[in-house]
Amino acid sequence: MQLTTSFALLLIHFHSVFSAPSFQSFSLVMTGWIMSSRPRFVTECILSGSTAPTKHFTCFHRLFAIAIWSLDSLCGILAHLIVQTFLPNGTIHLAVDDTLCYKRGLHIYATGMHYDPLRSSKRKRSTSWGHDWVTVSILVRGLPWCPNKVWALPIAFRLYKNQQGNRKANKNLPTPTEGSPSTQRKSAQPKHQTRPELASELLKMVACWFPDRQLSVSGDSLYGGQSIAKHLPAKMDLISRVHAKGAMYDFAPTKPKGQRGRRKKKGERLSGMLEWAKDSQPWEEMNFKRFGLNAHVQIKSRKCLYYGVTNDRPVTVVLVEDLVGKRPMSMFYATDIHLTPRQILEQYADRWATEVMYRDVKQSLGFQDPANRTEKAVRRTAPMALVLYSLIVVWAHQGGHSSIRYPDRPWYRKKAEPSFADLLSAVRRESCRENLSREWPKDAPANNSWEQWLDLACRAA
Repeated sequence: MQLTTSFALLLIHFHSVFSAPSFQSFSLVMTGWIMSSRPRFVTECILSGSTAPTKHFTCFHRLFAIAIWSLDSLCGILAHLIVQTFLPNGTIHLAVDDTLCYKRGLHIYATGMHYDPLRSSKRKRSTSWGHDWVTVSILVRGLPWCPNKVWALPIAFRLYKNQQGNRKANKNLPTPTEGSPSTQRKSAQPKHQTRPELASELLKMVACWFPDRQLSVSGDSLYGGQSIAKHLPAKMDLISRVHAKGAMYDFAPTKPKGQRGRRKKKGERLSGMLEWAKDSQPWEEMNFKRFGLNAHVQIKSRKCLYYGVTNDRPVTVVLVEDLVGKRPMSMFYATDIHLTPRQILEQYADRWATEVMYRDVKQSLGFQDPANRTEKAVRRTAPMALVLYSLIVVWAHQGGHSSIRYPDRPWYRKKAEPSFADLLSAVRRESCRENLSREWPKDAPANNSWEQWLDLACRAA
């Protein structure tokens, strides 16, 4: 089985990352990854990508386990491809988040117990065993073939190791011979990195890829603290939540002429969220619609210093109260003080596309399926699902959307915009069409049986 030519041309962009034999293995595995509907083990991708592989199966395992190639280099090429396709000019909007992939087994590299939002509730905090991936995605909206949908296209990834996973990953490191035993143990283990620190590392890498472009990143409260805000690259702004008890200050007063000593860095502390909601500043009502959310809210905004997080960098803070629903009062901030309150709320709401992306890559592309145990294999295999997600949306935008066929369902006839599952089906359909056309008799009439064969081939893939 071969991928449709239009999609295979996208894979050629990554030729420079691999050697010639490795790129051949990479192309076959990516073909099998798309065409298979079973768990995405490497062996399953081999069988789905080619009925008669020309290499021994261990060659495909070595592609991820020991082959010399850089995932960051591949991500850089992917990011430039996405920007050239969707955002040739203007601000690049990013979203940072993390997701948990369930795993089984004690000998898998960097697994540990992580917070599980799907199994947790307000009363009980649950954890699950697995891998936690931190990702940075480019947000794309307003596409001609999908005008009301926001796509989060992942471009950079890091595997988070908690203290448990860090100890397990470093238990086989050689121990220095000098110093006391306690000093030896500490020096043998590298510094533990938190998820915000990994996200900050990714954002700096993305900023190096696009040094001349303005960037704007949105993240939830975990990624809105000083670990990221104080280390933002140049030409990058941040939109996130303000802690309910966050300390906000007025701007520093001008230093009087002749006064000795250094100038103040901040002014008087401003009122907190509850006091601000009750003060004399008038509310502004707003009808807010994003991601199907029709909300009637009232807002207040002010420019100030969020000193403990952004230091002397001014921010715009927006206080939001829902007038109809039961959502709690919240505050959001943006380091770009030229944004209006509506723009701040809309850009923050767009980050929900990352949650949709996580669901799609897990359900449709087997993000948590690969069964690897060694470090390099773990770090490089699962992110291929995220890479393929971005490539499939790029393929759809470059003309693949014309191949989308919605299933005929009497209970669902009003579908207007495609989901990711529709895009994946379109790639499979076009691939099956090109492969079957080589075997289909040229003098056979074009009738419904041709489409029926395509449907059967796509379902069996």
